[in-house]
Amino acid sequence: MPRAPRTRKSPFNDPLKEATIGVLKNVIDPLLSLMFDASVTVHEFCQLVRERAVRSAGRRTSVEGGPKSKSQVAIMTGLPRSEVARILKSDQLPPGGRLGQHPARKVLAAWFDNPRYLTMNGDPAVLPIFGKRRSFEQLVSTHSRGTPVRAMLDELTQMDAVELLDDQRVKAKSCVPVVSTDVTSDAIAVIGERTRDLLDTLRSNLRSKSIPLFEGTAVLDEADIDMVSLLRREIAEQGENFITSVNSLLSRSREKQNQPIAKPSAKCRVGVTVFYFQGGANDTSKSKIEPVRRKNLKRKKRPINNMRKLSAGRRASKL
Repeated sequence: MPRAPRTRKSPFNDPLKEATIGVLKNVIDPLLSLMFDASVTVHEFCQLVRERAVRSAGRRTSVEGGPKSKSQVAIMTGLPRSEVARILKSDQLPPGGRLGQHPARKVLAAWFDNPRYLTMNGDPAVLPIFGKRRSFEQLVSTHSRGTPVRAMLDELTQMDAVELLDDQRVKAKSCVPVVSTDVTSDAIAVIGERTRDLLDTLRSNLRSKSIPLFEGTAVLDEADIDMVSLLRREIAEQGENFITSVNSLLSRSREKQNQPIAKPSAKCRVGVTVFYFQGGANDTSKSKIEPVRRKNLKRKKRPINNMRKLSAGRRASKL
């Protein structure tokens, strides 16, 4: 029998890089879910990553003792030197000033700012959905090119940013689309803080040669669904007791720090986070957004007035 051809390993294979890309996929998925909830586009995310990458690489080159070289930062990030120079010279862009804004935000911004779509009092006008002049269809066509008017209406209705009225008219309710009223800026800030702390701990333990920072995980891959409620309740109670004892320990440490000493010592931030996670058949981390029932909207045909009927009849008689 002929031998199967040997598969040669490419000398360019990098197991560490491939493993890191696999980890990034797991990390990005929950971030994407958060982005979609907050109407952040992929373009805005990519621009943010490029900006943060350049600044982080610049700090790393400075810490390692070398000058903040644009060429070195370009090599580390894989970005052109021209873009590296532009980012290093510019201040950090505000969230609203980035390119690639969400199409729904563009439409709402124009609805609230463009005089064409405002009333005499400066409020957003109630618009007919279809029409070539001062309509929701024209608004979407002008400020969100390529997006079907019905798809944009569904998106804004899902975000509770517009209200559908009788006679196929639509009213703007909010200039900022929010998918869920439960989501707040403070809650989102907590996500960033907790995630950063966890990733910093894991990365520090990966590179550290000294005593690692505490990190422990207990997992049961095949948990009985009927026992999940009991497990969650017990873990929450034990976790609360543990955090209470840690807070007491940190408070005693703070009292000792306030005592007068000969030489003030350096300060740092320390803490512990305990969290419960669950996935699989009863995954509660997925979004629970109820779909909005679509109404049957049809473009109305303009009625033909009597003069147009009469002229059409005359042309037909001449023929």
